Amino acid sequence: MAWDLLETLGNVLDVLANDSSSSMRLNYKDKSTKKKKSKYVTEKISAGFIAVAGVLLFFVFKDPLPAKNYTQTLIVASLIGSAISGILFFLLHVVELYYFKNFFKLLLFSGSVILFFISLVLCVYFKSGVFV
Repeated sequence: MAWDLLETLGNVLDVLANDSSSSMRLNYKDKSTKKKKSKYVTEKISAGFIAVAGVLLFFVFKDPLPAKNYTQTLIVASLIGSAISGILFFLLHVVELYYFKNFFKLLLFSGSVILFFISLVLCVYFKSGVFV
């Protein structure tokens, strides 16, 4: 008797599932009028990060760097920028926004974010006057 009840419930769910798919077919034209997402979103974001990083690096390197331990300063700033990027990547992964369709997009986005944060740390370090 319990099996008959479950079988009947299964049949009802199948009918409801088929009705919802047919209603989806009727509303197909409504969905096509929605604004489509751009195909090159990752590339545009990466290009923006690279452009901003280029401007920041220009401001940092237009004047000569201080001669005292500049290599050590560049290495430490690169490590700090990479660590900040790693934290951002982890947060994007937790929110499930860090996925890419191919490996090139992953490398482009990751490289541009790392370059942006390194240039941001260098700009803050050299132009703020607090650390120098």
